[in-house]
Amino acid sequence: MEHLQQTDLSRPTRLHLPSVLRSFSTSGLLVGVIFFAVSLTPSLIPRPHLVQAVISGASLAAGYAIGVFLRWLWSFFELPEPTSRRARTLKIAAAIVCMAAAAVFLWQAAGWQNTVRRVMGLEPIESAEPFMLGLIAALLFVAIVFLARLFRLTFRVFSRWLQYVLTRPIANALGGLMALALFWSVANGVIFKLALRAADSSFQQLDALVDPEIAPPADPAKTGSEASLVRWDELGRQGRQFIASGPTGAEIGAFFGGTAPDPVRVYVGLNSAETARERAKLALEELKRAGGFERNALIVVVPTGTGWIDPAALDTLEYLLKGDVASVAVQYSYLTSWLSLLVEPGYGADAANALFDEVYRYWTTLPRDRRPKLYLHGLSLGAMNSQGSVDPFDVISDPFQGALWSGPPFQSGLWRSITADRVPGSPAWLPRYRDSSVIRFTNQMNALDIPGARWGAMRIVYLQYASDPVTFFDPRAFYREPDWMKAPRGPDVSPAFRWFPVVTGLQLLADMALATTSPIGYGHVYAPEHYIDAWMAVVDPPGVTARDVVRLKEKFKAR
Repeated sequence: MEHLQQTDLSRPTRLHLPSVLRSFSTSGLLVGVIFFAVSLTPSLIPRPHLVQAVISGASLAAGYAIGVFLRWLWSFFELPEPTSRRARTLKIAAAIVCMAAAAVFLWQAAGWQNTVRRVMGLEPIESAEPFMLGLIAALLFVAIVFLARLFRLTFRVFSRWLQYVLTRPIANALGGLMALALFWSVANGVIFKLALRAADSSFQQLDALVDPEIAPPADPAKTGSEASLVRWDELGRQGRQFIASGPTGAEIGAFFGGTAPDPVRVYVGLNSAETARERAKLALEELKRAGGFERNALIVVVPTGTGWIDPAALDTLEYLLKGDVASVAVQYSYLTSWLSLLVEPGYGADAANALFDEVYRYWTTLPRDRRPKLYLHGLSLGAMNSQGSVDPFDVISDPFQGALWSGPPFQSGLWRSITADRVPGSPAWLPRYRDSSVIRFTNQMNALDIPGARWGAMRIVYLQYASDPVTFFDPRAFYREPDWMKAPRGPDVSPAFRWFPVVTGLQLLADMALATTSPIGYGHVYAPEHYIDAWMAVVDPPGVTARDVVRLKEKFKAR
């Protein structure tokens, strides 16, 4: 009896593992391992091993799904099947080859990541933690397969219920739709909304924080002062930082060996008024009160999702224009750009449209010989919304002077159209558009001096890096090679970067999440010296020499 009990207890242990392994598709595992291996190759941004593990686990699951689908197609078309012995031999041989390839690729992962780090001037890594990477990827794969099997079980339950009253094809179709609806409602209605609510609450609290080291301005001309139309506590965290920072007239004057006025900065926070239009009107009144229209140049700035304005862009411009410049911005969100785009995609566009309309309408009423030159600027989501704020037909009779848009997201309609219509032979990462009299592109190498090209009345510059995944992510990368990957490539893109179906799309998605972790001057982190070159072309500042430009670049590099 004791012997029988021991046998019964041990039987599940002997039978359980093989049954689990047999439940996996051989073709799915083979394709999955290939996807896993190529997911370790480099892309645009250096990846820590934990992020790499997520990419590899997702790639393994995607390859597995494709392998299962291909096996189903083979059976569906009743193609010839190999004999049992031959099939078993082929499976073993294929498994050995794939596992060996995965092991080799794992050990080469650090070297591939170092090809990206090298072009960005980063120290090489010694190891990509292959054992931990492989373990996390495998666990993620198992979790994804479990969810897929749970979905299949749900589908079968629904379809069997429906087969009592419907024909089998209709029951299967409706069962699939019901399973999709159930899983989507759980993911979107429970998990996604709870995560968004938590993010919204945390970002709102962060936006409301008042840094005790940043005091309200004493100068009555500044936004947030006692004389201002905008309260200091309503500016938001990024707005207060923007108003309190930046160079003073004394600092600018000292740099050029003379005197300079304090630049005018106007900012209206999300809590300053109820609607985008009301905030824009308030910004216009504050700009007039602060004397913004009495300066030589006026910049309409659209911030990023959090309301942040890149100091590398505005500080350098204020130096180049020797303080004789005003800038105005309106906050439309306190979420990060990608969350803002996901949750409230129209808010940024509405705010940008309202601000430009108010400022431009008033600007056109001023005498042309006594009004400031008008420019537009935006970074990232701000660049996309700034581009969308202008209808060329509305300004054709009285155009503004130019714009500098940096790191435009891949969804930017105007940017996509211009890039698609570029001069044949110019690369997608640095296109030339028509005769280059209105629109030019530049990067780290300052490509704005185009032989034979002459600027027109309006000057628009796109500052973008070939290594910026926010700009160069392409949903079609899942099934075709993007144009910007073709030769010649950008100087900041790894020569070892190769396109693979599905996998490259997953890599670029992860790159977008890591876009701001790159060193300055790469990825989605724009360097002051590159802004200086771009602004020089856009505003053509009077009295600034080539030596001044070199000194200013050195100053900001040191800072």
